[in-house]
Amino acid sequence: MDVMDVAAAVATARDARATGAWGEAHALLAPLAGELDADGLEQLATAAYMLGRDDEFVAALEGAVRAHERSDRAARCAFWIGLSLALRGEPARAGGWFARAGRLVERHGSDCVERGYLLLPQVIERQIAGDRRGADDAAAAAIVIAERFGDADLLALALHEQGHARVALGRVEDGLRCVDEAMVAVCAGELSPIVTGLVYCSAIDGCHVNHELGRAQEWTAALARWCDAQPDMVAFTGRCLVHRSELLQLHGAWDEALAEAQRAARRAAHPSGAGAAAEAAYREGEIARLRGDHAGAEAAYLRAGHAGSEPQPGLALLRLAQGRTEAAAAAIERALAGTRDPQRRAGLLPAAVEIALAAGNDAAARAACAELEAIAAPYRRELLDARVAHARGTLALAGGDAAAALADLRDAQQRWRALDAPYEVARSRELLGLACRALGDDEAARLELDAARAAFARLGAAPDRMRAETALGRDPLGLSARELEVLRRVAAGDTNRVIAAALVLSERTVDRHVSNIFAKLGVSTRAAATARAYERGLV
Repeated sequence: MDVMDVAAAVATARDARATGAWGEAHALLAPLAGELDADGLEQLATAAYMLGRDDEFVAALEGAVRAHERSDRAARCAFWIGLSLALRGEPARAGGWFARAGRLVERHGSDCVERGYLLLPQVIERQIAGDRRGADDAAAAAIVIAERFGDADLLALALHEQGHARVALGRVEDGLRCVDEAMVAVCAGELSPIVTGLVYCSAIDGCHVNHELGRAQEWTAALARWCDAQPDMVAFTGRCLVHRSELLQLHGAWDEALAEAQRAARRAAHPSGAGAAAEAAYREGEIARLRGDHAGAEAAYLRAGHAGSEPQPGLALLRLAQGRTEAAAAAIERALAGTRDPQRRAGLLPAAVEIALAAGNDAAARAACAELEAIAAPYRRELLDARVAHARGTLALAGGDAAAALADLRDAQQRWRALDAPYEVARSRELLGLACRALGDDEAARLELDAARAAFARLGAAPDRMRAETALGRDPLGLSARELEVLRRVAAGDTNRVIAAALVLSERTVDRHVSNIFAKLGVSTRAAATARAYERGLV
């Protein structure tokens, strides 16, 4: 093609890029890949990245490295190839490209901004190695270089990494302020598209890990607006949808949350959202579990595990709902043993309390609750404080101290209400009802339990609804009070002879009750009846 025509195509592609029309930009530049100069190749690389065309991205930048061979810009292109490969899980190739970038900078011998970019892999390596202070120092050095050269992309990336390092050092507020400063540049549109997406997604991930619900909601809404303005874009959209799904689930919009998780799974092929497919599957599993769809939850958690994610605490809670208490306890203990990070442990410990109490291991429940309190104490995060209050109330109620449980559970209810978390509010109200009953206030107990039942019904949380109905003395499956009592003993593993002796009935009468239970539950074995009892929250 004539040189003038190529230049016109590059100029048109630049205009398309400015409006987020990545498909148009790619269609203009891809056929000309062999004729593009270094600037045109970088534009092609960006369009390919945003469309999820990873191999084209790397190939275009390889061409740009050759075209820039006599300038420091070649090192910048080599750095981006290395970072892309690292995100794709190819550390050897990534290291090779980072090394080439370093050699190119040293060969030119100039004081250039690319030296700052090459500090970023060092930051990440030191973080992985547990050298948080070294990571903080390397990020600070990159910030100095970014400010000296006025490079907004490098400044945002370095601030962002410094924020993560400081959070890991326990300087949480300092770290979050660094991330917020980087996000100011993101939201102001001061950064290149790839850096914008990387910082958005990593910042929101950090907010979720650190239980910063307010920040997570704010940045997720901003990311959603950015993604929606670029309908061609594939990169970053999967992770955006996962975050939206999680927040929708918290706020009780389970149908919408499921739809976003399923959309995320379809869009999660790009390396910048490598974990999005696993996280999307986990979100699907969570909604299925809460609705009582144990088979659907099992399948979703399995997909999450195959995609490289630890499907906990959801899988452990599913085992508990299935009546497999020992398996639940083993699963949550293994998940806790797999991480020392306090914030990640804080996401597992509420389930550990619940499972330990179900297993009759009061000491383990108290230890998990105490650790959760210790993690939450320095931070004063509303989400963590709500979890602590709920865990303390659950523990007190199980220990027979209904008065203490009442205070903690009312605190939990108010905190969950402030977070607009209707399912968690309903769980707190259910336990409040049981605490009121234990204190002899049957009227208040009925009020709280019925409110919880109604909320569970609105949400579609069938097992919780049926458990609340049972606590109210209602018959959710047509079982008589005596049949419910027999079913619970069947679920405990008692034989008909043992049940007859315990309930002062004839063994023939117990046989008849068991037959009626099987008929009403639509099952034919004691194991199936036990599973159905746990599934429906009757045990």
